[in-house]
Amino acid sequence: MTDTTVDRIEQIGDDFHSDPHAYYRRWRGNGPVQHVRGTRGATFWVIIGYAEARAALTDPRLRKGIAGIAEILRAHGQALFEDAGALNAHMLNSDPPDHTRLRKLVNRAFTPRHVAAMRPRIEEITATLLDDMAGHEQVDLLAAFANPLPTTVICELLGVPLADRDDFQGWTKVLIGVSGGPEDAPAAAAAMTGYLRGLIAAKRATPAEDLLSGLVHAVDEGDSLTENELVSMSFLLLLAGHETTVNLIGNGMYRLLQNPAQHRALLADPTAIPAAVEEFLRYDGPVGWATLRYTAEAVRIGETDIPAGELVYVALSAANRDPARYPNPDHLDLTADPTGHLGFGHGLHFCVGAPLARLEATTAFTALLSRFPHLRLADETFTPHWQTNVVLRGLDRLPIRLQP
Repeated sequence: MTDTTVDRIEQIGDDFHSDPHAYYRRWRGNGPVQHVRGTRGATFWVIIGYAEARAALTDPRLRKGIAGIAEILRAHGQALFEDAGALNAHMLNSDPPDHTRLRKLVNRAFTPRHVAAMRPRIEEITATLLDDMAGHEQVDLLAAFANPLPTTVICELLGVPLADRDDFQGWTKVLIGVSGGPEDAPAAAAAMTGYLRGLIAAKRATPAEDLLSGLVHAVDEGDSLTENELVSMSFLLLLAGHETTVNLIGNGMYRLLQNPAQHRALLADPTAIPAAVEEFLRYDGPVGWATLRYTAEAVRIGETDIPAGELVYVALSAANRDPARYPNPDHLDLTADPTGHLGFGHGLHFCVGAPLARLEATTAFTALLSRFPHLRLADETFTPHWQTNVVLRGLDRLPIRLQP
């Protein structure tokens, strides 16, 4: 083992979420792989180098299976909350062949043709939200726009009643650790599980033209999805389908409004918006760290040996600002080429909803800038509060002024 493995354990402090890149810049002097202790005392490995991250995301020795993760978490004294199995048996917590089977079922809803067909509805929802905003001098962009747009889209795609969004978003916030405390997680998990079981039962009794009905129907045709897999896949699609796109729109608009010259350039050339979305994904994407992995055997990454049975995170946000991959990485540059960024991951677990997220974000920025060309921060001294979650990276509010 190297000295890095034995001697140095980096500590994450309470200020990590406000500026994780300050940590990454400091850590880079010790190499692309860090041994880290979290705020709750658990230790794990974090990969921050771009080349190492990209390789790790395709390394079969870094496993995702929930049973292996649960065993290691128990050894750290952090057992999964009760009834978590019903929410955790999804494709992000599985390895082939289970992952292959689960993803194949979902892929059909996210083909380029299917996503393109959703454009008119996404544009309609966007226009309605902007109409509602137009009568106000100032709004919270997250509450008024960035949240309801992807939430409405994913609810319609899945066949989830939009009227239930306050409930499932409240449970989600507890489960991802951005509201409440660890003691609230079991009740939130039980409530979410009960809600999804009821929804699945309704789709089984009365199927409709939506993704959730399709998944339930696939089970009825003899597919090997279990009831827990149905619940957990529904949870994953609901969570990932709205939380990440909310953050993409919110983070991107905040960074754009911090850079007036680039804001003006994008107003002058709206055709550059799809490329700008890719730079937003690189610079401050909606996912900070890829979801948890563990070493099924000893793995050498860079010059560091990670023993078997260790927890490993791939810090996508750090890799996307690795100076070895991107020149001047801490500078937002909408004219730069962010090709190869890891904002949606890489490999087997590359985000299945990436085409939909790109379409929603491009539609959102295009419409916002066209409708409100004088958009700006409501308070130039605004200090954001970032969600305290290492996986999801997002603001809790973004007050903006719509008119000059």
